[in-house]
Amino acid sequence: MTKLEVRNVTVSYENKHVIEDISLNLKENEIVCILGVSGVGKTTLFNAISGLIKVDAGQVFLEGEEVTEKSGHISYMLQKDLLLPYRTIEDNVALPLLIKGEKKKEARKKVEKYFAEFGIAGTQKKYPKQLSGGMRQRAALLRTYMFSKEVALLDEPFSALDAFTKNEMHKWYLEVMEKINLSTLFITHDIDEAILLSDRIYLLSGKPGKIAKEIVIAEKKPRRKDFNLTKEFIEYKAKITKLLYGESEDDNQ
Repeated sequence: MTKLEVRNVTVSYENKHVIEDISLNLKENEIVCILGVSGVGKTTLFNAISGLIKVDAGQVFLEGEEVTEKSGHISYMLQKDLLLPYRTIEDNVALPLLIKGEKKKEARKKVEKYFAEFGIAGTQKKYPKQLSGGMRQRAALLRTYMFSKEVALLDEPFSALDAFTKNEMHKWYLEVMEKINLSTLFITHDIDEAILLSDRIYLLSGKPGKIAKEIVIAEKKPRRKDFNLTKEFIEYKAKITKLLYGESEDDNQ
């Protein structure tokens, strides 16, 4: 079942196309990556999908219903966790429910059962400054999930983390996605991250940004712990590197 479909979307800024004729789809329970270098229009694409900006052409459909230029239908998590420092973690997580008009007591009750599932049990009464970067990102992802349990857009959600924490978050992310069945479209410029996490990868390149290629990652989930060391992983990386930069990794050695 297709959860999200983007058809021929074009966005301009100051009369110049930033992205052009973008078409993609996200199926139920998939993790799909938008991979590209900085400045290629990845965030512009997400802003268009989430209805935050106007499009010059094209349409966006959520479960068959057109939501072009309509905000509030698709959850969107930015690079920074943006947790409110003066609210406890449970109230940060419950914020989408409070905005929708639910009473605080009921909202807290609804989010409570997810804390253990997201690996942040015991943080409910703490404040963001008391948590590590990885724990804050988990809380931010749970808040995103509470906004919409259908489709989530994640804009480089792990880019601010150190290498060790990022590696641990990748493992956790795959595990929790299997549990909650959230269909996710995420942005990264990290090739390794895209291959490790994705079912499919859309390569975005050029100016204006266009879909250059769709790559299907055949490795089944849950993936082998050493997947990033396998021949298959290295072949995916070499292929993507060549498509994005016009050369293979061997050319630089």
